[in-house]
Amino acid sequence: MFRATLSRWLGIGLLWLATMLVVSAQAAENPPNPPLPKGGSEGGGILVFAAASTTNAIQDLAALYEKEKGVTVVASFAAASALAKQIEQGAPADVFISADLKWMDYLAGKGKIVEASRRNLLGNRLVLVSPKDQVFPVRLEKGFDLPGAFQGRWCSCGPDVPIGRYSQQALTALGWWAALEPRLAAVPDVRSALAFVERGECAVGIVYETDAKGSDRVEVLGVFPADTHSPVLYPAARVQGAKPAAQGFLDFLRTPAAARVFRQYGFAVLD
Repeated sequence: MFRATLSRWLGIGLLWLATMLVVSAQAAENPPNPPLPKGGSEGGGILVFAAASTTNAIQDLAALYEKEKGVTVVASFAAASALAKQIEQGAPADVFISADLKWMDYLAGKGKIVEASRRNLLGNRLVLVSPKDQVFPVRLEKGFDLPGAFQGRWCSCGPDVPIGRYSQQALTALGWWAALEPRLAAVPDVRSALAFVERGECAVGIVYETDAKGSDRVEVLGVFPADTHSPVLYPAARVQGAKPAAQGFLDFLRTPAAARVFRQYGFAVLD
């Protein structure tokens, strides 16, 4: 009797565990859409989908814009690849800010953005970081043995994510990709990569200079030469079907007031 009861409860437990794993996998593949701005689709608020590396700057600018114009700005931050896929599937975004040209081009090819509204807004640089207490000498140039200079894993994203593609390009150009690829701890977005390095779970990471600047728990070991990877550009555009207020926020992002905020976080402001 006891064995039968135990077997029954073990079976139920395993079934529950399997169910939760399936649910978790489905949730990861189909992330929920971000909340709608106050006032819903009929209100004046707008919804901005922005690359994770712009989080602090866009949050500040959203608050400033709401204070000045009385328009609510709700922002959702993630890897540009994930946000572009959500927009493709019908997420009700009004503005899209990518961390590269590829995913803006992808949505343009799907007819999902208003081409006339598209502008290259910002620039950034690619840096190698380590935990603050695990600094070691590095030369980001051919001939230096970066794979042999540290032990363990390094953090960035897969090549579908902008930071991951820039990283692969840079490491390939410097002759290190083949040795380092098996040691990559791939994460969903650049902020996750930064967090892993901050906690010491990765010996080094490749992130944007702006992300490193905002952390007091990592040290920049070096800046990757610009000629080792595609230019790090942030295009912004209005999404097809966006509320009229979306263009006002896009225009605001190109004002001197917005430029001051972007520069405060380390971005290069274009135009």
